Amino acid sequence: MTPTIRPASPHESNAIANVFLRSWKTLMPDIPIGHTDDQVRAWIAGSVMVEKRVYVAVENESIVAMMAISEDGEGGWIDHLYVAPEHVGRGVGSALVNEALALLRAPVRLYTFQSNVRARAFYEARGFRAVRFGDGTGNEVGVPDVLYRRD
Repeated sequence: MTPTIRPASPHESNAIANVFLRSWKTLMPDIPIGHTDDQVRAWIAGSVMVEKRVYVAVENESIVAMMAISEDGEGGWIDHLYVAPEHVGRGVGSALVNEALALLRAPVRLYTFQSNVRARAFYEARGFRAVRFGDGTGNEVGVPDVLYRRD
């Protein structure tokens, strides 16, 4: 089944946070999340949902993935993209990336963790290229990251 991609509603912040938390904890168990579940829920509701353009992928009336995007003077950002673990590999992430590419000005950039091999392969297969490797001092959890860009 192809997911429906649509803008998120503010009342969906808890369901979006649940996808974020389940995805992070299952797919990146070795990377510390740095916050309690309640702190993540508050951040999603009070910051991400307010400051970013948030989209969800919906299947059978359930949110199965989330993406937050933004733009700056140089182009667009995929700030967050998380897929519920049981939906990974089913085209949901690709649908969200395609939506971001349609909505954002080029170049589109994003960060992921260097150790997140699955995410890195996913983005590289969709035309993103690594442009800078960080030592972790530039992110909240202190884990080495990589900046990707697609022109």
